[in-house]
Amino acid sequence: MKGDRLDPKALIREAYRIEGITEPECRSIFMDWALSLPEGMEAAEALPALVARHAEAAPDHPMSGVLREGLAEGAGPRRRGGWRGRRGRA
Repeated sequence: MKGDRLDPKALIREAYRIEGITEPECRSIFMDWALSLPEGMEAAEALPALVARHAEAAPDHPMSGVLREGLAEGAGPRRRGGWRGRRGRA
């Protein structure tokens, strides 16, 4: 399935189409979405547009809550590879 720059794999769009989806499932999809963003794009940059696109039309959907939470926290997971990813581990 093809998405766009904000949702490259159409994960967020498809989450809204899954009947009976739960918040934990939405959190997992959100993690996958954040890790699939194009290089150079931060989750905080894409979230406002995704909230406007999806969450405003379906405010009670579990994914809407996850998107808003991500927006409020201002971040999603970040990829850290190489020595930066291992820094801080004991």
